[in-house]
Amino acid sequence: MSAAAAPVPSRAAFAFIFVTVMLDMLALGTIIPVLPMLVVEFKGGDTASAAQIYGVFGIAWALMQFIFSPLLGVLSDRVGRRPVILISIFGLGLDYILMALAPSLVWLFIGRVISGITAATISTGFAYVADVTPPAQRAGRFGLLGAAFGAGFVFGPALGGAAGVIDPRLPFWIAAGLSLANTVYGYFILPESLPRERRSASFDWRRANPVGSLILLRAHRELAGLAGANFLANLAHAVLPSVMVLYMAHRYGFNELQVGLIMAAVGVSALIVQGALVRPVVARFGERTALIVGLTCGALGFAIYAFAPTGTVFALGIPLMSLWGMAGPSAQGLMSARVGASEQGQLQGANGSIMGVANMIGPGLYTQAFALAIAPGHGWQLSGAPFIIAGLLLAAAAAAAWLSTRPDGGTRKSPHG
Repeated sequence: MSAAAAPVPSRAAFAFIFVTVMLDMLALGTIIPVLPMLVVEFKGGDTASAAQIYGVFGIAWALMQFIFSPLLGVLSDRVGRRPVILISIFGLGLDYILMALAPSLVWLFIGRVISGITAATISTGFAYVADVTPPAQRAGRFGLLGAAFGAGFVFGPALGGAAGVIDPRLPFWIAAGLSLANTVYGYFILPESLPRERRSASFDWRRANPVGSLILLRAHRELAGLAGANFLANLAHAVLPSVMVLYMAHRYGFNELQVGLIMAAVGVSALIVQGALVRPVVARFGERTALIVGLTCGALGFAIYAFAPTGTVFALGIPLMSLWGMAGPSAQGLMSARVGASEQGQLQGANGSIMGVANMIGPGLYTQAFALAIAPGHGWQLSGAPFIIAGLLLAAAAAAAWLSTRPDGGTRKSPHG
């Protein structure tokens, strides 16, 4: 039996997927400080116009995620997680090469479309963790997987920011090398997590399309409220990739290196929260409390981002914002405990569709709000407007989570909350 097919203990299997996701996030983090700046360069330095174009990029990426996440999730229920993850990572590697060579905004746009199609590593990674983890331990494991995101974002943006000072295309080549190396690692090291006997009997197109994938959430009444809270949280989160880099450059005058260091600080904070705090907080207070507190802290963090008068004050909001990281693993734990082994991929595909819808709305919402807030010709400027909107959405998500997870609210309590 090959190493890829051999059964492995839960802890070892989780370690393999942790490394895979961390390398994937390292590659993604490398291009974050430079991609918006490259769009600004193509637009001749016009930040407001670049923000609008970058919003279109984000909508296209999210549309591809909305269409393909359910398909790849159901496919992973049928053929296993490993091949879907490997194809995704390899596709991203090729995509980074395309963006490194892009001679125009059109080619850069094509690269973002391909990136959206192949962005299955995250959702399939969560399904992988659910495969190898008992329900009572999943929130903690999801938190550790979130720490892999944080680890990737500690080094990725700092590396990308430093490389971008040398050449704005260099971070894309670095990201491509990381993704292709990750493909090789996964091919030889990553084991399959879903045994044949636990897979779906067939590939069902009715479950694999975006609308059909959401049937799972409607079929499980307990999931509907959590799905609504997730949608609002994802819509709020879209502000960060949409305008955060442009906002820091415009309001505080940060260059690529400074942006990279700020993003690295975000990654360190996320690593600490999701790697060290989620498991004990969930064990002590339950998934419900961790979810609501996390969303509330995120809302307060956005308020600091919106009104911080200096870059130093803005940076002080990062630790508070990082506590938002408790919400995602807690929600994932609550939701994954309510579906079977052969539905984990479908659940993550449905979550991917929700994220896709939020990310189709979010980039346009936030970039247009930012462009309007900084445009000349009116007597006021409120460049923090996108973060005000995001904070209000997170407050609404916290309220939705509180209502939908009340013991008398029709939602079955999880083993931890």
